[in-house]
Amino acid sequence: MTDVTGESGGLLGRLRIEGPGMPEALARIAETILADPEAAAHASIVDLAERSGTSTATVTRFSRTLGFKGYANLRVAVATETGRAEQARWETDISGDIAPSDPLTEVLGVVTAADTRAIHDTAAALDMAAVDRVAAAIAGAKRVELFGLGSSGTSAREMAFRLERIRVPVWHRPDSHTALTNAALLLPGDVAIGLSHSGRTREVIETLAEAADHGALTVAVTSYSRSPLAEVADVVFTTAVQETTFRLAALSALHSQLLVLDMIYVAVAQRTYERTADALELTVRAVDAHRLPEKMPTRYRGRGKNQ
Repeated sequence: MTDVTGESGGLLGRLRIEGPGMPEALARIAETILADPEAAAHASIVDLAERSGTSTATVTRFSRTLGFKGYANLRVAVATETGRAEQARWETDISGDIAPSDPLTEVLGVVTAADTRAIHDTAAALDMAAVDRVAAAIAGAKRVELFGLGSSGTSAREMAFRLERIRVPVWHRPDSHTALTNAALLLPGDVAIGLSHSGRTREVIETLAEAADHGALTVAVTSYSRSPLAEVADVVFTTAVQETTFRLAALSALHSQLLVLDMIYVAVAQRTYERTADALELTVRAVDAHRLPEKMPTRYRGRGKNQ
């Protein structure tokens, strides 16, 4: 399995997602870092242990759990990310709370900031080498299967639509039984992509595992890099989420998932430039007659007061 989170970025977003589910001592360290990332970036291992009420050994274990060789590497990652956030002036302290009486102008600010931060954290953790690997496989595959249910299914359908437009043999299976049977037909050289925010959706895990059994390249898009879905995948893309009132984590993952999939789609299009350009031109021409002209005829205009 290729873990694309590592030390490349997106650490704070990952801690927001995974921290609450860690063992108690490790969760306290995550909470301490998130409470004041800048202070954590300058803290010694002893300082961080004292602030979190743990031990230096626990801090070391925490660092290795996240995939770092030791605390020094973890501290560098925190420092790098806090510096990048400050430079970009992201509003990392904005509240995601929305009250029933809040004016829509304020709601717009909360939602925009939450989605922007989630996309930023996802982009920071995105491994371009992994994107290129998956794009190369899709460009040469005889069959690409996408699996996702609920909100993740929306992302899967959008990716299937985009790849279809550039002549990639791709299918999205919303029915779990159909997904399993088609996963069983995959061969080495084919690609299977499973999407699940939690990484614990049984149907998606089973389908990706079935695809892996038949030699297909398996790709997971999830918010949890150590989830059951990630364990059955060859390549894992980790998405960040930022909850707001009325939009729980699974509903907030859509934009981050689409960012990952969009990068893969564009990379495929780059690799198949001539084929893609021809396909897009043909598809635009095919539906052109169904578009209203820029200057709308009078009969299509709204009726006036006296009509």
